Amino acid sequence: MPEMPSHTLARYADFKAVARALTIVENALEGADEILKGLKFEKNTPVIGITGPPGAGKSTLVNALIGHLLTNDRKVAILAIDPTSPFNFGSLLGDRIRMATHFNHTDVFIRSLAARGSLGGLSAKTIEMTDVLRAAGFDYVLIETVGVGQSEVEIAGLADLTFLVLVPESGDEVQNMKSGLMEIADAFIINKADRADADLLANNLVKIIHQSGKDNIPVFKTVATRDEGVADVAGYILSAGYKENSRKAFLMAEKAYRIIGQKRMANVDKKRLQQEIAKAMLESSFNLYDFAGKYF
Repeated sequence: MPEMPSHTLARYADFKAVARALTIVENALEGADEILKGLKFEKNTPVIGITGPPGAGKSTLVNALIGHLLTNDRKVAILAIDPTSPFNFGSLLGDRIRMATHFNHTDVFIRSLAARGSLGGLSAKTIEMTDVLRAAGFDYVLIETVGVGQSEVEIAGLADLTFLVLVPESGDEVQNMKSGLMEIADAFIINKADRADADLLANNLVKIIHQSGKDNIPVFKTVATRDEGVADVAGYILSAGYKENSRKAFLMAEKAYRIIGQKRMANVDKKRLQQEIAKAMLESSFNLYDFAGKYF
C-alpha cells in the first residue's frame, strides 16, 4: 500500500510519497488501482512532450529547460522513457546522467520509465504515471520519449504541448517528413544548431509549415550544451495558454484504449509465453495463429 493516501498527493506534493505511488503503479502492486481511481487534479498541470530521433540531444535539452522553468517557486517533474532491452525489458539508461545537475534540487522530480516493448516508446504505464505526477501538484510535467517508431505521433495523445527535436543533419528526413508529424508538432527545435546546415533546415521547416497552413508553429534553434536558445523555448512553454483541445474526447479514448488493453493482457506472462511457444515450435504441426488463439 502507498505510504500516503492518493488523495493527499496534490495537497502535499511529497516526493517520497510520489515516488512510492509511481513504483506501485508502474509495477501494478497492491494498491495501484486505489491510487489511480483516487487521483484528484487540483490544478491544470500542462504535460510537455519532448520527442525526436536518437542523438538529437533531448536529455541535454530537457536538462537545460529545467533551469529556465524553475522560477517563481515552480515545481517540475520529468518522466524520461528509456529504451527497453528486448531480453529483460529493463530501463537501459537508468538515472539519466545528463540531468544529474538537477537530481538534488528540491523542486525537481526525475523518474525513468522503461518503454516496456511499446514500439513507439509509450505504454499504458506512461499514461498512468503521468497522471500520478499531474495529480501531485507539479507546475509542469515533461516527458522525454525514446524517439523511435511512432512515438512522435503517440506523444501528442498525452501532451498538451509537443516539441519535435531535430539536428541539422535531419535535412533529408524532413524532406520526407510524414504529414502526421506536422499534425502533432506544436513547435520544432533544431538542437546542435552550431553545426552546418542548421539555417538551411530551419528555412526548410518554415517552408513546410507555411505550405501546411500552420504558420503558428515556431521553429527554435538551440545549442543545449551551451544553454543557447533554450530561454526562448522555455518562454514559449511559460506563455502557452493550454486551451481546451478540440480533440480531447478522441485523445482520451486513445488513453482508455491503451489502459483497457493493458488490463486485458495482464494475465499473459511474456516470459512464460516465450517458453510455451519455444516448446510448441518443436511440433511439426505448429501454427502461430492456432497457438495464439488459445489466449483469445
